[in-house]
Amino acid sequence: MLRSALLLAALFLLAGCSRDPLVTRESFVFGTRVEILIYGAPRDQAAAAAAEVLAEFDRLHREFHAWQPSQLTALNDDIAAGKPHIVSAELAELLNNAQAIARQSDYLFDPGIGAEVKLWGFHDDTFKPQLPDATALATLKTAKPSISDIVMDGMCSGRARDKAGSGCQVVTLNRSVALDFGGYLKGVALDRAAALLRARGINNARVNIGGNIIALGMKGTQPWRVGIQHPRSTGPMASVELQDGEAIGTSGDYQRYFEFGGKRYCHLIDPRTASPSQNSQSVTILIPANHPMPGMMSDADSKPLFIAGDEWPAVARKLGLPNVLRVDAQGKLQLTPGMKARIKFESAAQQATVVP
Repeated sequence: MLRSALLLAALFLLAGCSRDPLVTRESFVFGTRVEILIYGAPRDQAAAAAAEVLAEFDRLHREFHAWQPSQLTALNDDIAAGKPHIVSAELAELLNNAQAIARQSDYLFDPGIGAEVKLWGFHDDTFKPQLPDATALATLKTAKPSISDIVMDGMCSGRARDKAGSGCQVVTLNRSVALDFGGYLKGVALDRAAALLRARGINNARVNIGGNIIALGMKGTQPWRVGIQHPRSTGPMASVELQDGEAIGTSGDYQRYFEFGGKRYCHLIDPRTASPSQNSQSVTILIPANHPMPGMMSDADSKPLFIAGDEWPAVARKLGLPNVLRVDAQGKLQLTPGMKARIKFESAAQQATVVP
């Protein structure tokens, strides 16, 4: 009897050793820091699932990079040459989704303006403090490149293949179009991560790609709490608890930018002006779990609100975004009633205007 009890105790001890409360994996993908936290799963299971997610992130980054050789640059090369291009089913789906999001935002979010992003120097890991060539900028502004200029054959929307079985055909008459998924792909990756983790039996996790975050389950008995950085300081100005399946994303002018002549120029280009938007310092949105693609929307939909500036409430209503926090160009905080109910400011003295 004693031997059986000791054996049972040893088995429980071994089981406890194989299950760590929190497994953390980090990497650098999409030009930013990536962190995966998995709670309450066996260590080997958590490590294998995290490795699969990071491998998928790396694949997406390489396949759809905006300026290193990829499926996207191959498409952009043929667009510039005025040639039709056969894309993969995966790229066709990304294009369809991006076009739909762009239409909904009245093209304040527009992944077809990669040429402007490049001209302003943001197709690089370092940013030079210099303005683009005025003639080249004026030419692009006149050309008005947009993802709306992209036309896919009827088979693409159904994820079908062309006659050769290799993909579907993309054409455009506007050779100034250059696709850049930098404001969209991290969100796609978050949704892929959530699906992969759940498929591997991971129900409690948090995935962070440079401030775009999706939550699964809880951290033990507590919801996952994430901080929201102040755009002009290193510390968080607020935090929010994420429920299972929710995603949060921030667009700001404080990470990818340069200063010239006393002005800040960030990577968020206004498609209407072909120049960096200076209407906001940051915009944070929280996407509910019932959205079919919360990660993707947390990434893409923060951009049009940032660019809209003081008109952001109307854009938020059109896009169906109830939870928004904005820091305007002067550093003043505005938020929706929905976000006010969810957010916790670090300082009780923090002032914020509620905008219905």
